[in-house]
Amino acid sequence: MKLAEYARHDATALAELVRNREVKAKELAELAYEAISLVNGDLNAVIEETRNEALRTLSEGAPAGPFEGVPFLVKDVGMHYAGVPSEMGSRLLKGVSMPTDSELAARCKRAGLVLVGRTNIPELGANASTEPVLNGPTHNPWNLANSPGGSSGGAAAAVAAGITPIAHANDGGGSIRIPAGLCGLFGLKPTRGRHPWGPDVDEGIFGLGVEHVVTRTVRDSAAFLDAVHGSDIGARYLLQKPDISFLEASRRDPRRLKIAFCVDSPDGAQPVDSVCRQAVLDTAKFCEELGHDVFEAKPDIAFEESCAIFRDVGAPGIAAGMLAASAQLARPINADTVEPTSRALIRRGQEMSAIDFAGAFALMNNVSRRLGHFFTTCDIWLTPVITLPVLPLGRLNAQDESLDAAGWVRKIMEITPFTAMFNGSGQPAMSVPVQWTADGQPIGMHFVARFAEETTLFSLAGQIERARPWIGRTPPHGVLGRMG
Repeated sequence: MKLAEYARHDATALAELVRNREVKAKELAELAYEAISLVNGDLNAVIEETRNEALRTLSEGAPAGPFEGVPFLVKDVGMHYAGVPSEMGSRLLKGVSMPTDSELAARCKRAGLVLVGRTNIPELGANASTEPVLNGPTHNPWNLANSPGGSSGGAAAAVAAGITPIAHANDGGGSIRIPAGLCGLFGLKPTRGRHPWGPDVDEGIFGLGVEHVVTRTVRDSAAFLDAVHGSDIGARYLLQKPDISFLEASRRDPRRLKIAFCVDSPDGAQPVDSVCRQAVLDTAKFCEELGHDVFEAKPDIAFEESCAIFRDVGAPGIAAGMLAASAQLARPINADTVEPTSRALIRRGQEMSAIDFAGAFALMNNVSRRLGHFFTTCDIWLTPVITLPVLPLGRLNAQDESLDAAGWVRKIMEITPFTAMFNGSGQPAMSVPVQWTADGQPIGMHFVARFAEETTLFSLAGQIERARPWIGRTPPHGVLGRMG
């Protein structure tokens, strides 16, 4: 197989070639490394090649799972492989790795995925742009002056560029959906509790965080969720398995859906750019043409409420984790080890009382209840992923010493006011690359469903993909763009 052919396949297609013995898993891994050599110098998406881990898997033989032999990338936070660094994009955690696989990593291995590298993130995942001091900025393969988003920016840039067809991602406030939207990918944020977080932690960011992947096709995302979903031993969440597989759902058109759309930011946030407003209107019309009932509506959720939840649920977890790491590693938290806005979040976490923390959870519950009531009036809510059509590098400057935690969170969420509220409610949501700017930049559209209704999202995404496929669109700074 040649590199150009490799870069045109999704993960499902590559796995089928391996199963049919038309290509070997070792050959695919070599092609992934060839792709890294070709484009990563411009992108800085992959921060380490995990050749020893790949060699171990290939020498043992990749399991005959749904992604047998498919090259894979792990994000530098969250799910972890034994002995592979998981530094959270921070100088404080340089060289840190875990001695065992997380449960999700073990399931990825059983699915047949071959880990070939790890991807760049903003420090602690606490930015919607990927520009850490530790590893430097990641560039968007559609335009190198722009950000691929964050915090799964390295993962999204790598998949969009054709380095691998699928990559690990996670989402605590939009970190799957934002990069997917900016890089022209499909990005699902599953329901809280759908994926395991064990055995090291019970949940991510006190329930805000969820794990999954970014992909170029809907079917890859659905097949991955089929392969790895479900609680692990000792987990507090247990979601019912759906009546049909997620992959089967992606192959079926949905029933006639009631789709509410919104082109206005929540009260208090900056207005949606006119390009994004029009993209939502065009998508609403397209959904109507697909046979759905479409109308304009939005929940009564204030911008400051979403900011408060993201800040005051997230900051204590960041503070506790970084203070513990500082003590264990005997490394101080200061300007040489931790970025200014991360230190601001740590200070916020230290300053909060238990009563403050309880208040943040009470607000999260209140907002979740109101969102639940809103979704009794519709099946899907449609918004832009972010308020801008593109995100220039440097727009979200994590090195700004003048910002406290409230100012930093507000700065991020003025651009991303639609995503974080659903980390609070735990509902599934997705970014679909159904719209594009006049000069060919992707604009992700954000679709949200009721709690535990990923099958509805996959059915709608599959219907959209069949009607308006996007896999043939390739960025100029990806593998295919570089090869002409």
